[in-house]
Amino acid sequence: MIAKIFSLFCRLFYNKFNPKGYSKKAILQYIFMQKIIGINRSIQWPVHWSSQVIGHENIETTDLAIGYMPSCYIDGRNGIKIGKNVILASNVSVISQNHDSNNYEKYIFEKPIWIADNCWIGTQVVILPGIELGQHTIVAAGAVVTKSFPEGNQIIGGNPAVVIKKIDDYIEKL
Repeated sequence: MIAKIFSLFCRLFYNKFNPKGYSKKAILQYIFMQKIIGINRSIQWPVHWSSQVIGHENIETTDLAIGYMPSCYIDGRNGIKIGKNVILASNVSVISQNHDSNNYEKYIFEKPIWIADNCWIGTQVVILPGIELGQHTIVAAGAVVTKSFPEGNQIIGGNPAVVIKKIDDYIEKL
């Protein structure tokens, strides 16, 4: 009963967010910092007050927890699509748009970033414009993803990121 009341309370602030699995204390802190103090106020899902989300209207996701961890930089101006059960650790940068190398005031538009279901993005990862990550891709901490890895079921890492090893299919919770 309390969980249902808390969920209804959260929907007053975040119309599509499901707080199940998140700390109630953390969600209340996010509501205070985001909706009352005003840091990231216009974003319709919980975003940590030290994270920055630009172009949130161009971000498509089902989990609505992008930027939940501290110190993330999410630039959705050119579009970001994120599948179900995607974990972004702290200090992750997802940058969907780049500058023209001959004129820094111009932006180069590419296809949106696509992160498929069941991906785990480690701390201090940088994902650059136009990247596609296939299902169940784990990106090792500190990696710089400069090209797409659409195959899935793999661990990638390094600068620039390369496939470290293939892994088995993701096992869904029952």
